[in-house]
Amino acid sequence: MNYTRFIVTPGSKISLKDYDPKYTGHFQNKTEAQGKLQTDIQQLEKYQNVLYAQNTYALLIIFQAMDAAGKDSTIKHVMSGVNPQGCQVFSFKAPSAEELDHDYLWRSAKALPERGRIGIFNRSYYEEVLVVRVHPGVLKKEQLPHIPEGNQIWKQRFEEINNFEKYLVNNGIIILKFFLNVSKSEQKKRFLERIELPEKHWKFSISDAQERAFWDDYMNAYEDLFNHTSTSWAPWYIIPADHKWFTRLTVANIICNKLKELNLQYPIVSEEHKQYLLQAKQMLENEE
Repeated sequence: MNYTRFIVTPGSKISLKDYDPKYTGHFQNKTEAQGKLQTDIQQLEKYQNVLYAQNTYALLIIFQAMDAAGKDSTIKHVMSGVNPQGCQVFSFKAPSAEELDHDYLWRSAKALPERGRIGIFNRSYYEEVLVVRVHPGVLKKEQLPHIPEGNQIWKQRFEEINNFEKYLVNNGIIILKFFLNVSKSEQKKRFLERIELPEKHWKFSISDAQERAFWDDYMNAYEDLFNHTSTSWAPWYIIPADHKWFTRLTVANIICNKLKELNLQYPIVSEEHKQYLLQAKQMLENEE
C-alpha cells in the first residue's frame, strides 16, 4: 500500500472531510491484516536494535487524536516487540504548577529521547494549539507577559513549533507525527462501550462526553494545525482510526519505512578492537 496518501503535503490546505476514517485500503478485515502487522512488528524489533547500537539517531513519535481514537492500544500493539530498554512513552496531561512556570515546550524538551532510543509522546506540545485554542481560558493561566490579539498567537506558536522540530531533526531526532482520525459516530460507540463494560469504566470521564460539544471547533483547530505544521522535515500523517487493526498496521509500517530510510548500521569496530576480541576468545576457550 502507498502510505503517502496519508501525508499532509507541506504547504497545502487540507480539509479533514477529505480523509475517510473508515478507510482500510485493500485489506478486508483484521485477520487478513494480522500477518502484515506481525511482520512489521518483528522488523521494528530489528531496526530498534541497530538504532540503539549505532547511537546516532533518535526517533520521536507523536500521537494526537480525539478521545477514544485508539492511541494507547496502537502504542501497545505496535511497540509490543520493542525492547523496553530502548523505548520510552510520555503521556502529557494538563500542565502542573511547575510546568506553567516554564515555557510551553519545556516539559516536552525534557522528555525527548536520547540517541539510540525511541520516544513516544501520547499527546504533546500540539495541545497548546488545540485544547488551549478551543478553551481560551486555559491560555490565561499560562502567565504570559503578552498575548497577541486574534489568531496571531496561534500563528506565532506554529512558527515556534516548526523551528523547534527543525532544530531536533538537524540534531538527529527524527520525528513522525500521527493524527488518529476517528469519526464522531465511532467515538460515541467506543464511549458507550466504556460505560457498559465494568472493566473499562476507569477509561471514561464525564468530561469526555462534554468535549463532544466542541467537536467542530477541534476539527477546525486540527485543520489549521496541519496546514501550518506539516513540514518537509516533520510531516503529519492522518491515519484512519475507525478500524483499530488498520490503524496499527499503518502506523507500524510507516515507522518501519522511516527507520529503513535511515540506513542504520551496527558500529564498525577498529582492527585494534578486533584483536582484543580474538584475545578474549582465546582466553575463554583456554579456560578449564
